[in-house]
Amino acid sequence: MPVRIPDDSDFSSFKDQCLSPDGWNSRYNKGGVTVWCREEDRSSVQKIKMRIVCKDVTAETLYDVLHDTSYRKKWDTNMIDTYDIGRLTVNTDVGYYSWKCPTPLKNRDFVTMRSWLPLGSDYMIINYSVKHPQHPPKKDYVRAVSLLTGYLIQSNSATSSTLYYLTQVDPRGSLPKWVVNRVSQFVAPKAMRKIYKASLKYPDWKRKHNPTLKPWMYPEQNTLPSISPADLTLQRADSLENIDESGVSEEKAQNSEDEET
Repeated sequence: MPVRIPDDSDFSSFKDQCLSPDGWNSRYNKGGVTVWCREEDRSSVQKIKMRIVCKDVTAETLYDVLHDTSYRKKWDTNMIDTYDIGRLTVNTDVGYYSWKCPTPLKNRDFVTMRSWLPLGSDYMIINYSVKHPQHPPKKDYVRAVSLLTGYLIQSNSATSSTLYYLTQVDPRGSLPKWVVNRVSQFVAPKAMRKIYKASLKYPDWKRKHNPTLKPWMYPEQNTLPSISPADLTLQRADSLENIDESGVSEEKAQNSEDEET
């Protein structure tokens, strides 16, 4: 299937999902982080939504942190690799991201088309998985599929903001139920707090690392090669290998997670 670059209606729909309580069930609410889950009628893959209030962090800073791949390598300890592949428009690009899963689960990776939109005091970044002919699935990874993933950042004041993260990802594997539960109860809240802490440190870091380089805000700085939408196709989950990891024990994964933290 051909890809479609998101338009204003896609961003509006995404914002509505972030802000609407309809159909969402609270799974976690502690330490300033709230996590909701929602089952989707037409999909076996549930949606997860998170919110954190970020005191002493402006909306603009959060937006920069989520865009800045150089800085991401400093704070995202679950990330193995990330890089930009090319651009389609001034506010849409294609990139690669791989992340560590708890041992003995296989590591996952994505190729996604990402679009962003600053709108008044709101900032949005959304993505979904695509196929790029020069970036096929890799032997040592499970190619996961983002059906829809993104961030909504809202400014609360001159010094405070709220971050929403919404994701519907097919991990391509028959994962045990404890993995799904741990994502909402442990992994997701930890990830939100990590973004918050990274955002507090970002202004000082950025002052020392190409302070004027922000291609997500200044398109003329973008040096990525151009990609035509015709070069891409929608990544369908059923075209990828589906591995069975349902027998993986929680104890083994817990041990590997403890070593990492």
